[in-house]
Amino acid sequence: MSTQIALLRGINVGRAKRVAMADLRALVEGLGYKDVRTLLNSGNVVFTVPGAAKGDPASRIEEALETKLGLSSRVTVLTAAELDAIVAGNPLLDVADDPSRLLVAYFEPQARARLKTLAQQEWAPEVLAVREGVAYVWFPQGILKSRLGESLLRDATTTRNWATILKLHALTRQ
Repeated sequence: MSTQIALLRGINVGRAKRVAMADLRALVEGLGYKDVRTLLNSGNVVFTVPGAAKGDPASRIEEALETKLGLSSRVTVLTAAELDAIVAGNPLLDVADDPSRLLVAYFEPQARARLKTLAQQEWAPEVLAVREGVAYVWFPQGILKSRLGESLLRDATTTRNWATILKLHALTRQ
């Protein structure tokens, strides 16, 4: 079995897409996944995939959200190994001093060319570092006052702050 992490975009953010984490756990368990755990009240799910499971977990969870709960949400699924690499490869730890203002953004392949263009621009005091499939973004004054935030985040599949990333990482270790 392999441990995976599902990050649901926009779930429990605002009023339109609310779902109880118990319902989300039940939905993921109903798809045949094991050891299902949610983190916080924001659409983060850690689970294991049995060897016999078929199909892409992201697509299966997206479809189940729509058919069973009437919610549309983009789902990004990472393996525990991918999350390990994201944690180990964060190049901004010497710059960022507030984990709530350090974000990890996940991108679809078609957005990566634009991401590389953004990374070549100067954003000070904000910092953008691009790695394979993810961007690390430091917003020292917060995202609401950010010049980079709007340009960058509209193409992101989903984002999580560093504190949440570390909590998810810890969950994959249990």
